[in-house]
Amino acid sequence: MSRGPALGTPALSDPLSRERHRILHAVQDRLEDVAKSAVAVMRTEIPSYALQDERFFDDVRDQVLTHYRMQLAALAGGRDIAPEDLVFSRAAAMRRARAGFALEDWISAFRVGRQVLWDVLLDCAGTSAEAQQAALSLVTPLMRYVDFASTHAAQAYVEYQQHVVADADRERRDLLDQLLAGASPTRGPLLAAAQAYGIGPHSPMMAVVAVCVGDTRTGDLTSAEHGYATSASIGIAGPWAGRTLVVVRHGEVVAVPVVRTGMDEEDICTHFEAVQRRLAREGTMLSMGISTVSEGAGELPRAYEEARAALDLVPSGGGVAALPRLSPFDYLALRADDLARQLVDPRVRALLVEDRRRGDTLAATVRAFAEADLNLRLAADRLRIHHNTAHYRLRRIEERTGRNPRRIADLLELLVALAIRDGAGEGGDHQ
Repeated sequence: MSRGPALGTPALSDPLSRERHRILHAVQDRLEDVAKSAVAVMRTEIPSYALQDERFFDDVRDQVLTHYRMQLAALAGGRDIAPEDLVFSRAAAMRRARAGFALEDWISAFRVGRQVLWDVLLDCAGTSAEAQQAALSLVTPLMRYVDFASTHAAQAYVEYQQHVVADADRERRDLLDQLLAGASPTRGPLLAAAQAYGIGPHSPMMAVVAVCVGDTRTGDLTSAEHGYATSASIGIAGPWAGRTLVVVRHGEVVAVPVVRTGMDEEDICTHFEAVQRRLAREGTMLSMGISTVSEGAGELPRAYEEARAALDLVPSGGGVAALPRLSPFDYLALRADDLARQLVDPRVRALLVEDRRRGDTLAATVRAFAEADLNLRLAADRLRIHHNTAHYRLRRIEERTGRNPRRIADLLELLVALAIRDGAGEGGDHQ
């Protein structure tokens, strides 16, 4: 059986041994008051403790007193401490963890308890040289006890938190699985979980799917770190109040943000775009697909498939494809296959390739002309060029491609060719 620290000390002379026992007995006589003093200091120095009620402090006082009695008995008898001696402490650690106390607060309580006990030991020792030497002989065993007991308690904290995290992960996965089956929970823990995320049977929701496509730090794309880093970043509050359901599953991160009152889908897109950029700055390159709005759980499976389909629109280096920001025209152009690209007139394709090398001035003119409803003067004003320059550019396009941008059919063909070019990932931003 594993043992704890040996609290005995090397053999002391008879006078020092007598002094040591005198000090320990003096402390024993004051132990109830010492425990009360320790609790009072904890109440003052540990902010989370100060907020608790008397029932909590009764529990703390019992814990402190039990620790003190165990230490004094061990020091007086020079015996070892075994893990089974600290079962009471493990139980208390679980209670504190379950109540939401931080581990550092629990460790601070050990520090306070040790300091208060040491001050009382010194006070009971007195000022004689022999008494001071006897008191010093207690320093090492006291430190060993506190180190052992606090480590034991920390292990209990970690075990509990791992259990809680695993349970929470299972609950989130179960909730997401039910939502992706098109059903909203109607009872039990999953209903409570859904309500905590603001999800109801008819809540407007979106689906976001993210996958890691690059790591500028390690190059390892299989590490679970990416999924949980992404999950944590998405969980940071955005422009809405409340939590967002986020689940790491099957190599992807799935989020289900609720479009709350006062928000629109653009708020959701902006938030997730900011998450993608923040993680990219930190070295994790993500591809994100964002769906349109689903009106309730019944439509969420469709939204999830939309988000997955949107991933195909993201360049290989990562980025965000947000369907609410795309027109049907944009979407169809971005989804164009090799055959669609092959159908673009070679003269148009050659001009666009050359124009990109020269700064995309002709492409910008075509887009501005279309956005100005074929008003060339307005397009020139928006481009901040003379209208004669805009006229020259359109004439040059017609000469090189045989397409007259003033004709709707030809203009549409040029716009499609431009969208297909940019959708092919040849340097375009597909957000």
